[in-house]
Amino acid sequence: MSDMLRCTLAAFRRRARCRSESKYTVDRTLLSSMLSPLTSCRFNSLASYAAAGFNLRTPIDRRSCPVLCSHVAGQTRPTPLHALTPGIPLLSILLATPFLVAVALFFVPSRARTAIHWVSMTGATAMLLLSAAVFLAFTPATGGFQLDEQYAWLPQLGITLHLATDGIAAPLVLLTGVVIFCGTLVSLKVTHRPKDYFILLFTLVGGVYGTFLSLDLFFLFFFYEIAVLPMYLLIGVWGSSTDFGTFLRTKEYGAMKLTLVLVAGSIPVWVAIIATFLQAGAGSMDLPVLAQATYSRDFQLVFYPMFMIGFGILAGLFPFHTWSPDGHVAAPTAVSMLHAGVLMKLGAFGIIRVGMLLMPEGAAAWAPVLLVLATVNVVYGALSALGQTDLKYVIGYSSVSHMGYVLMGFASMSIVGVNGAVLQMVSHGIMTALFFTLVGVVYDQAHTRLIASFGGLAQQSKLVAVMFAVAGFASLGLPGLSGFVAEFLIFVGLFERYPLFGALGIAGAAITAVYILRLMATAFFGPANPKWATLHGPNRSETIAAVILCASIFAVGLFPSLLMPAISVGVASLMSTMLGAG
Repeated sequence: MSDMLRCTLAAFRRRARCRSESKYTVDRTLLSSMLSPLTSCRFNSLASYAAAGFNLRTPIDRRSCPVLCSHVAGQTRPTPLHALTPGIPLLSILLATPFLVAVALFFVPSRARTAIHWVSMTGATAMLLLSAAVFLAFTPATGGFQLDEQYAWLPQLGITLHLATDGIAAPLVLLTGVVIFCGTLVSLKVTHRPKDYFILLFTLVGGVYGTFLSLDLFFLFFFYEIAVLPMYLLIGVWGSSTDFGTFLRTKEYGAMKLTLVLVAGSIPVWVAIIATFLQAGAGSMDLPVLAQATYSRDFQLVFYPMFMIGFGILAGLFPFHTWSPDGHVAAPTAVSMLHAGVLMKLGAFGIIRVGMLLMPEGAAAWAPVLLVLATVNVVYGALSALGQTDLKYVIGYSSVSHMGYVLMGFASMSIVGVNGAVLQMVSHGIMTALFFTLVGVVYDQAHTRLIASFGGLAQQSKLVAVMFAVAGFASLGLPGLSGFVAEFLIFVGLFERYPLFGALGIAGAAITAVYILRLMATAFFGPANPKWATLHGPNRSETIAAVILCASIFAVGLFPSLLMPAISVGVASLMSTMLGAG
């Protein structure tokens, strides 16, 4: 395997040296012949794409991207779902579903808990199925934006509800469906005002779907804010304070800090959107239209960092990350799952969808700065997690560290590195949702999260211990689990241009192994504490949620080609634009 990979890389490099520096169309026959020996390997999509990614730094003809990605990311699906369901507005239905469920809950009596649960689970199931349908309907061989829907809203200002999905958004839509379904399952035990809780929860999810699917910048920002604002009430009303008993550790503080910081981060994003709209002079807020406009290098150097920092705050970018661990700790279980699993991805998605697409020269110029900050994220977040004594704070700082890998992948400006970053968004979303599910199981019974107070929890619930180990091993990048595939691609992209930062990223992974293994040894496999002899495993709904998330970790880790055809075509299209501009 290694010999074939080295030969393939050498062939690519020889071919690249023979090419001029101008744009060219990738030779499809050459790619097919060189990559075919790798197709029989277990991780063929990973190895072959890594091989191809080393030498795709010359801009790619857009028309060749779908073909390129079908070769390097595995076989395309033979029958796209949209071909079987022509004329059905899948994206509109998906976007409307969480809001319709929230409206339906208004008419359910507050004391009818069974009815509230039925409506909520029906809605969550519909969202999961529709999310899967959207993902399956995306055709990697076609590429570009698909399932396009447009509805005029304010044409005088060029504002249209424009919905579409591509290879970057489609996997994140699927991730959202999985996390909200599992989050609804674990929320069935909420007893305090469950009707209001689920209304806010589904409103938040509607904002997430809208952000991932909107191609109009006005509506993208509108849904982005909808996804953030319900967090204040969800944390402030249904959250929990920590054992430390100080104001800085209360749920009210966590809710207020999260809301104020994220709203403050929205200001530079909105300023940059307005400036881009005026500079383009196209009379449209439509992202594809704005992407065709010309922006001077000076303009991009000024306004790209507004996108990078504004969206980066929600992604936990250092030094604006401090809201995130406090928010994680204070939030109820399902909200923590959505917070870390999906909401932080909105920030990273905003950088790649808006900032990097509209201002490629600015992105390239600011990439070293983003790389330095992201590296601090990785190392500082891991070291901070190492020093925590609260279970949720460990996972909260771990999320800061792992989102640093996503941003490092973006900053690598490498096709393979950005592919790894998008896959890391999915991987981190799954494993963090599983982490918070299991911590919620323990906290709801013990009413404490202090690591030192636990011991031998594996004796009370082997299922919780095993699944926590799966999430932990995925977090530290064990082969066969989702984290390994994503981090491998990111490191390949980094070592191509920034070997020092690649080494620092690996050091962060080593620190991750230390705090994860120490946590497991202390809380789950240490000497048993008789105080917790009555603790038991998860209930039925929690078990179903944990099994789904655990299976997803294995699915992505063992079969990365389930997601890579879609991801690679979306990234190739984006990077061809950026490299062409550079």
